[in-house]
Amino acid sequence: MSVFCAIDYETCGPERYAACSIGLVRIENGRLGKSFVHLIRPPSRRVLFTDVHGLTWRDLCNQPTYPELWPAIADFVRGCDGFVAHNASFDRSVWRSCCETFGLPDPNLPFYCTLKGSRATLNLSSYRLNTVCSSLGIPLNHHEALSDALGCAAIFLELERRGLDVERMRLNPPARKKCRCS
Repeated sequence: MSVFCAIDYETCGPERYAACSIGLVRIENGRLGKSFVHLIRPPSRRVLFTDVHGLTWRDLCNQPTYPELWPAIADFVRGCDGFVAHNASFDRSVWRSCCETFGLPDPNLPFYCTLKGSRATLNLSSYRLNTVCSSLGIPLNHHEALSDALGCAAIFLELERRGLDVERMRLNPPARKKCRCS
């Protein structure tokens, strides 16, 4: 049986490497497993999107940086076969940007998208995380990284229970940059 890790980032700037919070939840043997959540000191004192996630510089200034937190993150996701996220293209871009920007080894795991799976399975007027969770009776404190990761993990399990093949949620690999060799 596959082991997945639901992941959610909150960011505090337009740069994808400006992560300020991460939530992770392991999905093992069809059940929610252990979780990990941490605030992250961003690379800049400028904190945007406070109106969305409620985090300020005061909340973040004494937290570890992404590279300082990396050993704990890498240890948590060790043994996972893939990541699960709602609107996974966003979380994948944050993951990859943080790895690239800070020179961290990307395990290059596939990403599975519960937004994509929800659109294929559910008949809703909106497929935002809070709407999907509400329709499925999943508790959510929206834009709190651990709550969003837990909500995503619960959606993933419910979509599987309803018979959706996990591979239908898989994101295509991102396009690789072409080498401009002369």
